[in-house]
Amino acid sequence: MSIKTLGLIGSGMIGSALARLAVTAGLDVVLSNSRGPETLADLVGELGDRARAATPEEAARVSDLVVATVPLKAYGQLPAAALAGRTVIDTMNYYPDRDGSIAALDAGEATSSELVQRQLPDSHVVKAFNNIDFRRLFTSARPSGAPDRSALPVAGDDPAAKAETARLLDTLGYDTVDIGTLAESWRSQPGTPVYVQPYMAQRPEGLSQEETQRWFFRTPGVPVPAARVEELVHSATR
Repeated sequence: MSIKTLGLIGSGMIGSALARLAVTAGLDVVLSNSRGPETLADLVGELGDRARAATPEEAARVSDLVVATVPLKAYGQLPAAALAGRTVIDTMNYYPDRDGSIAALDAGEATSSELVQRQLPDSHVVKAFNNIDFRRLFTSARPSGAPDRSALPVAGDDPAAKAETARLLDTLGYDTVDIGTLAESWRSQPGTPVYVQPYMAQRPEGLSQEETQRWFFRTPGVPVPAARVEELVHSATR
């Protein structure tokens, strides 16, 4: 199935970056968040005619592919009924300081994406877009075949859903490295070798907070090809 409409549940930093990439690639985008469509007016205005705002339930129902990009602590609010039968791309990471302690994750009994899959039993959850910062996600996208194209890891239990996600990544400007099932998705979580740092230049020492912020937004990303992503993923330990 070709992807014509991308739905976003959550429209923060990662969600906004994905929306911009999707519109640039010629896709229609349906944005949503927990605060209501009217709070997305500025972003929709910036994105133009290909974008509109809706409720999470509507975004789920009218889109070919849905991205869940809310804080992990809010995953229980995802509209399971509206997402039934859908491929749902999970960008969420577990940050205990923000999300509170989640016992199953602290004990290594499950990955965060497995918890999301349990919340969405009738959906096909795929982990993606969780290991790159929002700024590099937007600026590092490249056309297929470009020598400086980066790859991103993808994990999931359903091969067809992973293939659909890989088509979206290709459309948005990235190659894909399949790192296995949702149980293996810990290999791209915060603190692992493939998380964020490989895509960023080395930050100079001694910068002030203002200089650091300027550096963050102005510094281009470092290309990370598929072979390097595979090396980093396989070097991860728990």
